[in-house]
Amino acid sequence: MASNMRIGGLASGMDIDQIVSDLMKAERMPLDKLKQKKQILEWQRDDYREMNKLLQDLDTLVFDGIYRQSTFMKKTVTSSDESVVTAVATSVTANQTVEIGNITQLASAARWTSATITTTSGSVDPNAKLQDVTFTTGGGNFQFTSPITLTLNVTKPGSTTAETVDISIDPQNDSLNSIITKLNQNTNLGVSVFYDEFTKKMVMTKNETGSGASIEVVSGGDLLKALGFAIDSGTNMLQQDPGSGTNAKFTINGLETERTTNTFTINGMTYTLKNTTADKVTISTATDTDAIFNSIKAFVDKYNETIDKINAKLKEERYRDYPPLTDEQKEAMTDKQIELWEEKARSGMLRGDSILSSGLNKMRMDLYTKVEGSNITSGFSQLAEIGITTSSNYLDGGKLIIDETKLREKIQENPDAVYRLFNSDSTNYSEKGIARRLRDTIKDTIGKIEQKAGKTIWTNQQFAIGRDLNDINDQIKRFEDHLKEVEDRYWRQFTAMEEAIQRANQQSMYLMNAFGGGMQG
Repeated sequence: MASNMRIGGLASGMDIDQIVSDLMKAERMPLDKLKQKKQILEWQRDDYREMNKLLQDLDTLVFDGIYRQSTFMKKTVTSSDESVVTAVATSVTANQTVEIGNITQLASAARWTSATITTTSGSVDPNAKLQDVTFTTGGGNFQFTSPITLTLNVTKPGSTTAETVDISIDPQNDSLNSIITKLNQNTNLGVSVFYDEFTKKMVMTKNETGSGASIEVVSGGDLLKALGFAIDSGTNMLQQDPGSGTNAKFTINGLETERTTNTFTINGMTYTLKNTTADKVTISTATDTDAIFNSIKAFVDKYNETIDKINAKLKEERYRDYPPLTDEQKEAMTDKQIELWEEKARSGMLRGDSILSSGLNKMRMDLYTKVEGSNITSGFSQLAEIGITTSSNYLDGGKLIIDETKLREKIQENPDAVYRLFNSDSTNYSEKGIARRLRDTIKDTIGKIEQKAGKTIWTNQQFAIGRDLNDINDQIKRFEDHLKEVEDRYWRQFTAMEEAIQRANQQSMYLMNAFGGGMQG
């Protein structure tokens, strides 16, 4: 038991706590080195991941911009009379001029309007249960107490095939409002229904425009009659409002045609008819040079920003005289001192890194190697030919410079050729477009960095720095166990010394007492 006790200098008068603490400082120095090495690896890992995020952001911008054919097909569309016809170019490649005229009729939705709904009470309560109401609409006498299945054969505009729709009505629970809700919510029926309390009429409108829509009543006709809808006795069809449910009728470049909707697409152009007219409206498309230019400029700006930040990391000064601070050192410093120290301590973690250097060199080669192949237009095989060159200042690290006038001229001249310069597809590197090459290099560089520094969702065992961190953590654990043993040994030694001094003092006191007692005798 005595060996486990710590006696702090009571016998010797020495500050044993301080002595052991000073001795342990020297013993702990290798542990501090391990923790500093761990901190450097963590900083390096975080900086690698920051670079990967930059590359990923660049790849995303390339994919959403210059990688898409639609980017280079953007058109401006003008209409000679936008109050009659407007248009949007959706997938037009060549510029075109189209005449739309003689719009004699716009597309409209089929509509069914009821007669005035009447009841024996003289009023219509939309929330009253069906079984509590007697309808007298149209001179009839309708009262419903048993469940009703409203079965309708519904034909959509432009279709010749009817679809059967069943709607269950419970007079004990359903009211006029809940019936309207059921009609509106049935997607196969495809109508919008409302009740107007002022006129006491219901209006049912097909959701799609165009001619040919119909509703045949198979069962539940009395309910519809009670609600004021007329049913043709010969065909059992709901009688549609006159003039509703029509196709749009017009001419396009002199050809008479029809559409079930007022918005339709022909040859990559989406037109919207707004009014009837006997005149001709001219729709013209032109290359949207500004939109294409802005997409390319956004890529150049992002590329320059990315390589600027990566180059800065590669050139960042490494201050080896500023190792990571130990916990004990931090306790003796102010927050500002810690901040300034660590700014230098974590600088240069990726200085001269081979993965990033190689990636940048490959990206530069991707941009400036001529794109070959039979589908590449003469004068559109290199960035310099469309007005994009490298900065003459070597300190810029290969930044791109745009000659705006030349680039706009090239876009206007042949936007498709510009697209192929960026996106020509081939397994042969020399025939592969610049954007495709660049994305391949970015993907490869990101992969190499991930093997080195991983991703946030990876375990340490899945990447090189993580495995090094695991090794250091194991070393730290073993060394901390070792330090505990050393500290215990020091305390055992000093405790033994204190006990020896205490025994010596006791013996001395005994002898003094013994000799003193003899003299008195």
